[in-house]
Amino acid sequence: PGKVFLTDITYLQYRGGQTAYLSCIKDVATREIVAYEVSTNLRMEFVYRTLKKLEEHINDNLHPEAMIHSDQGFHYTHPAFQKCVKEMGLLQSMSHRGNCLDNSPMESFFGHFKDEIEYKEAGSLSELKYMIDDYMEHYNNTRKQWTLKKMTPAAYRSHLIAV
Repeated sequence: PGKVFLTDITYLQYRGGQTAYLSCIKDVATREIVAYEVSTNLRMEFVYRTLKKLEEHINDNLHPEAMIHSDQGFHYTHPAFQKCVKEMGLLQSMSHRGNCLDNSPMESFFGHFKDEIEYKEAGSLSELKYMIDDYMEHYNNTRKQWTLKKMTPAAYRSHLIAV
């Protein structure tokens, strides 16, 4: 846990044709969503807030070979983002152009997320954020996964640390 992280952004269109964006960071080993942020715009500050939450999650317990992987979206190729990642002590990796397969666990998470909650029914941004918070809590702490020995991501993290 804590060695390889994936990050990506997805869009969420909700009631009234409004659009919000969800930025997530996932631990590859545990499948746990360790940081996420919701925004109504795609300004750089959006991904910086997500990185700040990752930094809080790591809490001075950084794996010496820790890295963050993403696609080649403009946020992740931006020099200021790359500088922030480096200052956190993380290596940065990006998919080859047009190849989403190595970031597929993040895409898979977004697919399950969109299938499992009725985000399109949210009547406001605050309602959407509530739904997202509720889902993240469920996903990390109560949603068991077959490939994690039928454990939740949080339980699997504890299992890996104890081994």
